[in-house]
Amino acid sequence: MRYKLTTAALAATAALQFAGPAAATDLEITHWWTSGGEAAAVAEFAKAFDATGNHWVDGAIAGSGDTARPIMISRITGGDPMGATQFNHGRQAEELVKAGLMRDLTDLANKEHWKDVIRPASLLTECTVDGKVYCIPVNIHSWQWLWLSSKAFADAGVPVPKNWAEFVAAAPALEKAGKVPLAVGQQAWQTSGAFQVLMVAIGGPDIYKKVYGDKDAKVAGGPDVAKVFKAADDARKMSAKSKVQDWNQATNLVITGQAGGQIMGDWAQGEFQLAGQVAGKDYNCLPGLGVNAVIQTGGDSFYFPLLKDPEKSKAQEVLASTMLSPATQVAFNLKKGSLPVRGDVDLNAANDCMKKGLDILAKGNTIPDTNQLMTEDSLTQVNDLFAEFFATPTMTPEDAQKRFADIVAKAD
Repeated sequence: MRYKLTTAALAATAALQFAGPAAATDLEITHWWTSGGEAAAVAEFAKAFDATGNHWVDGAIAGSGDTARPIMISRITGGDPMGATQFNHGRQAEELVKAGLMRDLTDLANKEHWKDVIRPASLLTECTVDGKVYCIPVNIHSWQWLWLSSKAFADAGVPVPKNWAEFVAAAPALEKAGKVPLAVGQQAWQTSGAFQVLMVAIGGPDIYKKVYGDKDAKVAGGPDVAKVFKAADDARKMSAKSKVQDWNQATNLVITGQAGGQIMGDWAQGEFQLAGQVAGKDYNCLPGLGVNAVIQTGGDSFYFPLLKDPEKSKAQEVLASTMLSPATQVAFNLKKGSLPVRGDVDLNAANDCMKKGLDILAKGNTIPDTNQLMTEDSLTQVNDLFAEFFATPTMTPEDAQKRFADIVAKAD
């Protein structure tokens, strides 16, 4: 990918994007970015949009996407739409689009040549239904990371691991030093996310695609995935004393050296940055758990519900254009810890971990996110299973695998 653009070009583009209308228009934007690092990133969007002469009305909903999405959907279907709303890349807004409740952005996409700048191209494809563009991708997030605390391993007297096997082997030393080996928040999406990272790392990208993409129940119940469930059992034991709820609380255990590591998406980088920690010094990162270095092309998109107010409709276009502008893409993603969706922006300021992600992306070592492969209903069943698995030590890996294979067999 071509992550390069001169400062002058950035400034010129920003000036054009932010010319905006003379009269300010308030536009409510709903999202679930409420941690410290996420709030800092959202502030970049708000600042850029306000610079156009309009006003960002923040509609943050606490409690993660699982909590926020039903509220967002209920408002849209109930006739109280916001100006714009976050969803993950994939199929989460599919029914809303098909119901005719979302705005067609095709003219703007063609005018600004989104096809020429959005990378990978699959992100724009996922915004496209029946040849029309209905959303704008704003970042690339990947789950495929293990974040490690330098302090925790130093306190335990063991070297920082270079892969998952070394991490598991270091767990007894971490426990002896009073550390939680693996920090995991007590929410279904976090345990399910950790499992699918293990699926890619231990089972491999092809197994992951066969299970989540092809819905191959035979593979899901087979020996390759049995190895993944063994690793998930190790993760369950290592996280037994992790009693925090939210993902950023788990990240804070790593930041403060109370936990050895955390399997979490690259949005965790925003928390490390906010805490003033330096990648490669205070914390380390292992893409693909140090086993299979791949990047998921997941992340976040914004959809724009149909509105009756013509001024707000105009402001929607300005917001979409602003979010994808080179200057905003750089400012937002550096704070968020994610990768930009544009292939022509300057990311020289990226930290060591982000540069690892950029290198993997440039090599084309990518896999689709689970949200791009399964419906929300099927993923909810998977989430529920792993919430139960991590909370129930008596559930054997074999029993959990059988239930998982049954879900895969019936998945959409």
